Amino acid sequence: MRLGVLDVGSNTVHLLVVDAHPGARPLPAYSHKAELRLAELLDDGAISDAGVERLVATVREALQVAEDKGVESVLPFATSAVREASNGEDVLRRVAEETEVELQVLSGEDEARLTFLAARRWLGWSAGRLLVLDIGGGSLEIAYGLDEDPDVAVSLPLGAGRLTAAGLPGDPPDPEDVRTLRRRVRAEIARVVSEFSRYGTPDQIVGTSKTFRQLARIAGAARSAEGLYVQRELTRKKLEEWVPKLAGMSARERSELPGVSEGRARQLLAGALVAEAAMDLFGVETLEICPWALREGVILRRLDHLP
Repeated sequence: MRLGVLDVGSNTVHLLVVDAHPGARPLPAYSHKAELRLAELLDDGAISDAGVERLVATVREALQVAEDKGVESVLPFATSAVREASNGEDVLRRVAEETEVELQVLSGEDEARLTFLAARRWLGWSAGRLLVLDIGGGSLEIAYGLDEDPDVAVSLPLGAGRLTAAGLPGDPPDPEDVRTLRRRVRAEIARVVSEFSRYGTPDQIVGTSKTFRQLARIAGAARSAEGLYVQRELTRKKLEEWVPKLAGMSARERSELPGVSEGRARQLLAGALVAEAAMDLFGVETLEICPWALREGVILRRLDHLP
């Protein structure tokens, strides 16, 4: 069957169309995305009227694309930007009234667990005990386990878009703002490290989603054009070299780096600070970039429940 996953994230609204059936690998057929950066459109904790209007229009457009591509069923969900907005319920109601799409709001733990499932299926059982890190626009998800359902999964409000909007207003950012944000990020992550350490040392550490892919690319990993199956890694040493460089760049200068899109360039420093802190505090020297993440986890879970 042809499925569509409509992901209303903190950075983008992304429709991923896949051909899939139980027991098989979902095959990507089409991808349609629009960068809304909802995490940066919050006004005193609420998504602005302009942001809601753009979201409704974007969902309508995605539904038309899904119809054009022959999608049989759309799986719509929203993550931290909508989940944590003070007017989140109103946003959901308006989207439903104007598009007939009932967005399922995932909890942070749900995000972590579904992303972990995707990484486990991609890497297989031979990967052993997995530690999975995922930096989104609104939150950081961390999950650890040996099976398909992790032993522990947490979500922290440390997304690259959220932190940029709240803590790095300058372009380039003020060095004192960078130091303040660095301290905050490390304090937040340090609070949860003990929840994971009691389960032992992971056999493999994985980073997923756009921020980690971009950081790996500027640190020398293969281009996306070389395909999904090329192994890509990010080392802490390389990342530590890049953080001060990124801090001294403007958004335009970052957008000229290999693999960095103009829409994500402003957020890249905050994402790098989160990645560096997570790798340091969890004692990670090298992590592997996994091409599957939350959207694939949603698809796989749906396929698991088909008759």
